Order: sequence, then C-alpha cells, then structure tokens
Amino acid sequence: MSQVLKFTCNNEVVEVLIDPEVTLLDVLRDKLGVMSPKCGCNHGDCGACTVMVDGVAVKSCIMLAATVEGKNILTVEGLSKGQELHPIQKAFIELGAPQCGHCTPGMVMAAKSFLDKNPNPTYEEVKEALAGNLCRCTGYTKYVDAVMEVAKGTFGNL
Repeated sequence: MSQVLKFTCNNEVVEVLIDPEVTLLDVLRDKLGVMSPKCGCNHGDCGACTVMVDGVAVKSCIMLAATVEGKNILTVEGLSKGQELHPIQKAFIELGAPQCGHCTPGMVMAAKSFLDKNPNPTYEEVKEALAGNLCRCTGYTKYVDAVMEVAKGTFGNL
C-alpha cells in the first residue's frame, strides 16, 4: 500500500508517494530527480549512493525511504551556495581527486559528514572515514589529500 512521505531534501520540503519497499536512493533519483547519488552495488558496499540523513552519512541504496519521514537529507546538489562550490567540491576538483566521477558524490558526502564531526583530522582518520567508499579508478591518495587540505582551510571555511 502506497504512503505519502514528507522530508526535507537539500533545504526543500518534499512530499512523494512511495511504496513501503522503495529505497531512499530510488526516491531521490526516480521521484525527485536528484542524480548525484549513484547505484553502484545496490548492497551498501561501495558507497556511491552515500547521502547525509540528519548529518550522518548513510548508504541510500539500503535505507528504506519510509525511515526518513520528517528528516533532513543532504546530497551533493545541496552543498553549493548558488554558483559557489563547497570547499570539499573545490578541493576535489583543484587537486584532481575524481577520475571517472562515479564514486565522487559518495566520497564528497562521506567527507562532509566526517569533517562536520572531526574538523581537524589526522591523515589516518581521513583514510578510515573514506574506507567505506570504493573507487575503481584511483589509489585514494588524492581524495585523502583533498580532505586534508579542506581541514586546513585551504579551500575556504566549512
């Protein structure tokens, strides 16, 4: 039986009609047209679908949409302020972290959630924070370096 789901997505209150078994990823992409979270594995293993729910990074491909009733969802689309990119986005671009781009939105959101909790991390802490996000193109070093530069304030204030 379908139900109405109401939550905030990227600072906009939305209402969608969903079936009980639909995932948050499906609602974001298919109902709301939010395309940054990707379906990489559909099992919560790769992190390409990572978004933030009430400030916590989650794998949206394994989260039932009904569980976000009344919650605040943030995706890459909600990070920038107009044309001004978020410092994490700037750092990833400037330091050449992404290659194919499939994993990048999940990496951005994992980094954002992590830095919100730990604005002065060590290199090892950043590596651990990004460990749940898989990338088939790179050795992760540029992603970790970019997050470290964001923590230093090189690309602006969080």
